Amino acid sequence: MIPTITAFEDSPDRGRGLARDLRVRWALGEVGQPYNVRLLSFKAMKEPAHLALQPFGQIPTYEEGDLALFESGSIVFHLAQSRAGLLPDEPNARARAITWMFAALSTVEPPLVERSMALIFERDKPWYEQRQPMLEDRARKTLGALSNRLGDAEWIDGAFSAGDLMLIGVLFRSKPTGILDEYPNIAAYVARGEVRPAFQRAFADQLAVFTSKHPAG
Repeated sequence: MIPTITAFEDSPDRGRGLARDLRVRWALGEVGQPYNVRLLSFKAMKEPAHLALQPFGQIPTYEEGDLALFESGSIVFHLAQSRAGLLPDEPNARARAITWMFAALSTVEPPLVERSMALIFERDKPWYEQRQPMLEDRARKTLGALSNRLGDAEWIDGAFSAGDLMLIGVLFRSKPTGILDEYPNIAAYVARGEVRPAFQRAFADQLAVFTSKHPAG
C-alpha cells in the first residue's frame, strides 16, 4: 500500500525546504518508498477531518492502511524501523542512531527554533534586545557541543542513518540565519546531506508545490 502524507498547499517558507514534511519526504526517498501527497490549506488544517489525524492542526501526517501518524520524528522513526536503509542492523549502532534522532528533536532543535522565531517575529518587541543574547548563547552552546562531537567525521555515528537525517533536517532550517557558518564542520555535514539524491528529490518535490502556485517564484 502506498502511504499518503500531508503538506502545505501554499507553504509560508516560499519553497525553501523549511517545512517539516521535507524530512518525511527525504526518509521515504532514502528507503525507496513511493508515496502520495495530500495538500492542505491553512483552513483545512483546522477542520475536523485533519484534526482527527493531527490534533494540533499541523503537517505532516502519514497514513498507511489503518495506521495514521503525526510528528515528523515519529513518522521517520516508523519508516526507519519498518524498512531497510535508515537504521543499522547491529543492535548497539541501531540504538545510537535512534538516540541521535531523539537528540535532534529534543536537544538541538528547540534552541535553534526559538532563536529563529525571535529573529523573525520579535525584533519589534520591547524585550527583544534583552532576550536575544540568551537565545544566541543557548543556540551556540548546542551547536558547539554538536560540532565537538561530530569532529571531522562524515556522519554522526558511522554510516548515514536516520539520526543524521533528523539532525540535518533540523540544522537545515537554521541555515538561512547564517549561524551554521560559524561551525565549518557542521556546515559541511549539512551540505553532505543536501547532496544525497533522496534529499534533492524531496526538496525539488516540495519546491514544486510552491512554484505551481507561484510560477514567477
